[in-house]
Amino acid sequence: MKLWAGRIQGEADKRLDDFNSSLPFDCRMYKQDIGGSMAHATMLRECGILTAEECERILAGLSAILRELESGALGFDEEAEDIHTFLEQELTRRIGDAGKRLHTARSRNDQVALDLRLYLRDEAAGIMDQLRTLIGVLCGRAQGSLDVVMPGYTHMQRAQPVTFAHHLMAYAQMFLRDIGRLEDAYKRMNRCPLGCGALATTTYPINRGMTAELLGFDGPCENSMDGVSDRDFCVELCCALSLIMTHLSRFCEEIILWCSWEFRFVELSDAFSTGSSIMPQKKNPDIAELVRGKTGRVNGHLITLLTMLKGTPLAYNKDLQEDKEAIFDAVDTVKTSLEAFTPMVDTMRINRQNMRAAAAKGFINATDCADYLTKKGLPFRDAYQIVGRLVAHCIETEETLETLPLEEYQSFSDKFAEDVYDAISLDACVDGRSVLGGPAAEAVRRQIESVQAALGEDEEEEE
Repeated sequence: MKLWAGRIQGEADKRLDDFNSSLPFDCRMYKQDIGGSMAHATMLRECGILTAEECERILAGLSAILRELESGALGFDEEAEDIHTFLEQELTRRIGDAGKRLHTARSRNDQVALDLRLYLRDEAAGIMDQLRTLIGVLCGRAQGSLDVVMPGYTHMQRAQPVTFAHHLMAYAQMFLRDIGRLEDAYKRMNRCPLGCGALATTTYPINRGMTAELLGFDGPCENSMDGVSDRDFCVELCCALSLIMTHLSRFCEEIILWCSWEFRFVELSDAFSTGSSIMPQKKNPDIAELVRGKTGRVNGHLITLLTMLKGTPLAYNKDLQEDKEAIFDAVDTVKTSLEAFTPMVDTMRINRQNMRAAAAKGFINATDCADYLTKKGLPFRDAYQIVGRLVAHCIETEETLETLPLEEYQSFSDKFAEDVYDAISLDACVDGRSVLGGPAAEAVRRQIESVQAALGEDEEEEE
């Protein structure tokens, strides 16, 4: 029997049932639904709305259902409209009228809002743990590559020398911000809608603060209409997930370039690569390509959620059922992407010789050459023009700044002396940039320590 049987007479069209059903995707929230129902029953007993015997039977029945669902002894009824209907009907089948009394002072509107917050709260915490693991891997790889010089790029053109460690820590900062965004979303998500009813609470003397506390929320939602119709927490979480995927995608794009024969900066482990069905020489970075592709999928879910909300008046509307498939798939996509991406990065081999060889080309020490003249007393703009002409001359004569004879340097400026070669060496270019945030080994070591400290503080706050 439908929970809404009474006002609606006759059998529903099978096509309506199929279109209306959400059980295939909301069944994943069975733990949260059972946990929320147990807290609700406990509160009803404390408020004198349920007897102690009724509450005990409800709690025992729900515990048994949970055990059987976990073990596989009980399966979901495909005829049920949603997970809430299935569990209520299964409980009533087992314990009789006491099961029907569980829904006192509660609507499916606040029930589904509760389950979704509980579920996404757990998932957000899990993704934060995955990001911490990834950041730990990046810090470890950076610690081992403080002296690996590589070219830094702007406009995809070689620009200035950096280190591989410096490059990795840029991504560590992105993922650290992602954790911060998830923490912020978690805080605003952590309000309990149970007790909001369909939209206008209830006439029963319930204790909303008690259920919120039992379920680990910071407190109840302050407005009942907002409590049942708010899906900002889905949008905010999905926005954070989209940024995580964007950061993963940027990193994947670089890995794809780096492991190509044109770069050969890294080599992916065979365990995280695939081959070609026709070209035996191929070793393809499929994981990186898939993560890059799946980013569009999560971004699409964000647009789905925003579009779903933009035209819905207060309070609950069936449109809101569309929130689950979008946010669930966004969560799943991020989790599986991190699960594959993290060990791929952890096991890839760094080709430091190729990185350094690439850094030796492209005049990426030109800025340091200009700085050399500035330290000799020339205004930077004058020094810039002199070095620009020097580079043009080197290109014409097929020289580099390292190989250009000193007398040719001095034909452009008498400020040049033998020490110019020390100033423009790759190691000097990197080591000289030891200011906060720079690529020098000591500066990157400080970045690693700062990120590790931030992770430690973050974990302490959660505990």
